[in-house]
Amino acid sequence: MVKAVIFDMDGVLIDTEKHYNAAWCEAARMAGFDFKREHALMLRSCDAQLAARMMKDIFGERFDYFAIREVRRGLVADRLEKYGLEKKPGIDEILAFLHEKGIKTAVATATPITLTLQHLEKIGVRKQFDKIVSAKQVDQGKPAPDVYLYACAQIGEEPSDCIAVEDSPNGIKSAYAAGCKPVMVPDLTQPDEEIAPLLYAVADSLLDIKKII
Repeated sequence: MVKAVIFDMDGVLIDTEKHYNAAWCEAARMAGFDFKREHALMLRSCDAQLAARMMKDIFGERFDYFAIREVRRGLVADRLEKYGLEKKPGIDEILAFLHEKGIKTAVATATPITLTLQHLEKIGVRKQFDKIVSAKQVDQGKPAPDVYLYACAQIGEEPSDCIAVEDSPNGIKSAYAAGCKPVMVPDLTQPDEEIAPLLYAVADSLLDIKKII
């Protein structure tokens, strides 16, 4: 029985991953690296320390992940100022459905909590969640299970009773390691041969979660 649905934010609730991807590429190229879309995809929801090590392994010790990330943050802010925050289709409908069924809702994101709350407020859904947590509030970010274990503890439910809605491999790995039921709603990529065995289900859209529950 599903007692709660825990959502990632970027790429699941709001259409921001495309902006992060473009900004990572631009920021890293400004720093002199031949950084491609595939590299930015690796960084989706990824713990910062792990991401820094991965990028050094690929580009060498000169790759200053944290300095480049600061530039990326500015570029993302500029893009969101230009394009605005776009809600993913079906948010309001799926949240209304879950509330009607008495199923708890939460957010477990890699984005810092202050920015998360701002974004959810802007798209009008902040008050629709029982709990909102960030990977910055736990020891290790995704793909470690910490943020999902924390979210489950905050809503008082066992991970095995919780669906985790994710769009990225790092998010899926995190939810699976925590013992949740990972459901992928693909955004920039489809499930690959590494991720597919970890999935409880794949949904074409947020509304399709109704069928899974």
